[in-house]
Amino acid sequence: MSDTSDQPQREASTNRLLNGLGLHRRDLRAWAMYDWALSAQETTIAVAIFPIFFLVAVANDLPEATASQYVALGNSASIALVALLSPILGAVADYAAVKKKMLAVFMTGGVLASAAMFLIEQGDHLLAIALFVLASVGAQGSRVFYESLLPRIAGEGEVDRVSTAGYAMGYVGGGLLLALNLAWIQQPQWFGMPSGPGLTPAEATLPTRLAFVSVAVWWALFSIPLFRRVPEPDVALESDEARGMNPLSVGFTRLIETFREIRAYKQAFLMLLAFLIYNDGISTIQKMATTYGAEVGIDTGAMITAILIVQFVGIPCTFLFGFLAQYISAKRSIFAGLGVFMIVSVLGYFMRDATDFYVLALLVGLAQGGTQALSRSLFATMIPKHKSGEFFGFYSVFSRFAAVFGPLVFAGVIGVTGSGRHAILSIIGFFIIGGIILAFVDVDEGKREAARAEAALTVV
Repeated sequence: MSDTSDQPQREASTNRLLNGLGLHRRDLRAWAMYDWALSAQETTIAVAIFPIFFLVAVANDLPEATASQYVALGNSASIALVALLSPILGAVADYAAVKKKMLAVFMTGGVLASAAMFLIEQGDHLLAIALFVLASVGAQGSRVFYESLLPRIAGEGEVDRVSTAGYAMGYVGGGLLLALNLAWIQQPQWFGMPSGPGLTPAEATLPTRLAFVSVAVWWALFSIPLFRRVPEPDVALESDEARGMNPLSVGFTRLIETFREIRAYKQAFLMLLAFLIYNDGISTIQKMATTYGAEVGIDTGAMITAILIVQFVGIPCTFLFGFLAQYISAKRSIFAGLGVFMIVSVLGYFMRDATDFYVLALLVGLAQGGTQALSRSLFATMIPKHKSGEFFGFYSVFSRFAAVFGPLVFAGVIGVTGSGRHAILSIIGFFIIGGIILAFVDVDEGKREAARAEAALTVV
């Protein structure tokens, strides 16, 4: 007979652990699982595998600079589309209470585009970039509506933990699938795929093309809990306009209003501005790390290993930031993360070999997820819940544009100095300026501003 006397104690310990992690309710776990699902696209397609696949197997008939330009233009196009669409669609989602439906539309488009990448063959330059753009728009567009659900499901005392839990789950999901994808790409014979010399182009690229299909399956499968467990916010709470108006018309009208309105939430607006600047630095380090590593002489295998280090170190460290925020506040925790990234910029200047690159990957994994997750949750506490869709649309615009200016500075510094070392060191300015602006954010006043707006809506 099994001993059940310790069962209540074990259940209590489990509940305390889940509560500490921000995963103590089914709707919170279901919400966080979408980051697990979505991060597969962001790691396998956006960061690690598609760019190399395009340069080596699809556009190998083009000059390397031209092929790289295709990828850069694809990234720019997807960023621009999401930046333009997200505020309008966020406003529509608020008015019509269709956040989950909007999320489903973008997710479905991204899943189908990811699966269709299996059809890419050598020379399919435009098809490959078009599918890459569609997959990226689907991923980042769905993230807007996913994040706008956060202030609806998490209370004020939960939001930091829940937000960091989402990022941590993303590291787990994206890291696991990327590790599996890399295993069957590098050792296809282990998985019964064609290997060795004499392969046709289709056979040689089969493992990589199947990796894209695996992203589609993973993304769709692990999205199911969100659609089952996370409720759509009540339409009565989502809109302060008269019912019966055309949602798209309302979306455009509210977009114009939001330009004015978001400035009335001074603390949330300052937070957005600070985030735009320091996240620009984080994004630049993410996107330019492999380019800089190649310049220094780090081989491809070491750089891929470093990507996996960031993923798996990020899992416990993102949860750690959630715990840290409970004791020293989210704002101070973000400052800690920015301090780590300043160290990364300085150490990057002195980097010499793969060991140094691994150390930088460890530091990035330590601070990246926690800093970005707490930025999201801090912003969520300073906006009214009934405006969460459109305000997170603007948050998305800011985070998308954060991917633009840093690389331009990086390229400009290289142009002036002729060295990536000076460029990586220059990124420290983004963390300093962003941190200074963040210091002026009065979080308590921002929360009061949001509470007053919600109270006024209730009275009306």
